[in-house]
Amino acid sequence: MSEGAVQPVIVIGGPTASGKSAVADAVAWRLGSTVVSCDAMQVYRRMDIGTAKALPGECKAPLAMVDVADPDEAYSAALFQRDARAVIDRLLGEGRVPVLCGGTGLYIKAVIDEMHFPQGKLIDDRRAQLNDLAEKLGPEGLHKVLEDRDPAAAALIHPNNVRRVIRALEMLDEGRSYADQQAGFKTPQRHYRALQFALTRNREDLYRSIDERVDVMMEQGLLEEVRGLVDDGLGSDLTARQAIGYKELIDYLQGTCSLEEAVDLIKLRSRRYAKRQLSWFRRDERITWIDMDERSVDEAAEIVLNALAADQQER
Repeated sequence: MSEGAVQPVIVIGGPTASGKSAVADAVAWRLGSTVVSCDAMQVYRRMDIGTAKALPGECKAPLAMVDVADPDEAYSAALFQRDARAVIDRLLGEGRVPVLCGGTGLYIKAVIDEMHFPQGKLIDDRRAQLNDLAEKLGPEGLHKVLEDRDPAAAALIHPNNVRRVIRALEMLDEGRSYADQQAGFKTPQRHYRALQFALTRNREDLYRSIDERVDVMMEQGLLEEVRGLVDDGLGSDLTARQAIGYKELIDYLQGTCSLEEAVDLIKLRSRRYAKRQLSWFRRDERITWIDMDERSVDEAAEIVLNALAADQQER
């Protein structure tokens, strides 16, 4: 499927605790369709409370792209793109309108826009070689290699950002330029025709909701969930370590901070993450914003459905 498909996909993004899951569920239910979760952490099994997965019975519409990987798997945006597009293509083939929902902007973009990712063992071998070259030449020397091969890409990347320099060199081996990809972020090419929305709220109210959500997660047993992962040897796993709510409680269980300090950090980092999410979505001029301060879930869903109806009438 591609942008030329008759049915569009609907995207509902926004920061954590903005109400997007409820709105997406209401829209998908009204359309007799499915919500496709676009959350980098909800893909993992056993990471339920801390990722705010919907509990059984909470959703009216089916939910896809949750619990598709184990916590110790290296699941990536590339794998998500492949798997989510398979779900979306199936729904479009059935004449349904997929409803994408999530706060991971990169995952949403990887699905609805043309983005290419490296694949296969060849890339792993090449990356190992480039890591060795970085050790040998140092950041400045590696950056000079990139500058010689792709001056436009080198101009966009600081020499100290070795990881990005390596990625730019990998892309050159694939016949692509990092500079061209960055231009694509500004003027993206569609993979699907999409109606994009994002929810917003008053910043103080949003932060208050985030703090309250963390308290509810603790009451629901987040600490016990994290303890179970640690007991099974997953405490040092990269996935758990990068997920807000998990890394802080792992630190508590390992004795490096108090429980109160861990919870305060979860709230602080969640608020900062929400701010970054808002910044990401605001860069995309294709998004229609829905202010949730004075709207109910049903009213927000009606805005989305009306936009879909108008789009279908135009066609």
